[in-house]
Amino acid sequence: MSKSATIEQIRSHWLVLARFIECQWLNLLRTPAYTLPTLMFPIMFYSFFGLLMIRGQAQYLLCTFATFGCIGAALFAFGVGIATERAQGWLTLLQATPAPIAAVLVGKGFGAALFAAIITLIMSVLAAVFGDVRMATGQWAGLLLVMVLGSLPFSALGIGLGMSLAPNAAPAVLNLIYLPLGFLSGLWIPVSQLPGWLQDVAVWLPPYHLAELALHVTGTRSGSALISLAILTGYTLLFVLFAAWAWRRPKTSMNQ
Repeated sequence: MSKSATIEQIRSHWLVLARFIECQWLNLLRTPAYTLPTLMFPIMFYSFFGLLMIRGQAQYLLCTFATFGCIGAALFAFGVGIATERAQGWLTLLQATPAPIAAVLVGKGFGAALFAAIITLIMSVLAAVFGDVRMATGQWAGLLLVMVLGSLPFSALGIGLGMSLAPNAAPAVLNLIYLPLGFLSGLWIPVSQLPGWLQDVAVWLPPYHLAELALHVTGTRSGSALISLAILTGYTLLFVLFAAWAWRRPKTSMNQ
């Protein structure tokens, strides 16, 4: 293969990715019934708990509620979306076309990362204006980066759940996972205010460690974040394996 042909092939590959990202963006714009609740639910929670109910914890709760928001965006973008598209035969149709499935997942991943970024930015503005939170520019940027990258492992979990659940069951099951995870990981109220046995549970949950990374990059938590990074990396590998297993399940079992 000539050099020019290789360059053209790479260019075509990136054009396909860009087109699926564009389609995902248009889909989000055209479905405000999904987009607005996904964005506003965690922001409303932060405004109520972080700025009104729990005084003096605005910076801490900025990190935890941003984590809550980015996890929800990832789970629902993939979980509900893939479950619905699978049931409608859309994924089967795509597999019969030259369109790479990887491009479909990249498009959805863009949507999850975009939501994580928007949620974090809006919460950051609220924290600075109404919570008197002050951080260095690098710390604000670090929080944004952690939330965007932190959506990736939960996107993998969403893929696995979306390929395993019926479309009617997906929203309910995801909420049964998402909301208890948020509470048990100390994302709604500081872990130190939970009963002792719940504090012991929290340190084993992936949202807790994503929030810990956010707390470290913002200077809210001192010490090393290597343990949280290692545990979250382990969960990422586990979620990717689960997603790969669910994706390769026989189609007859997936459509039940």
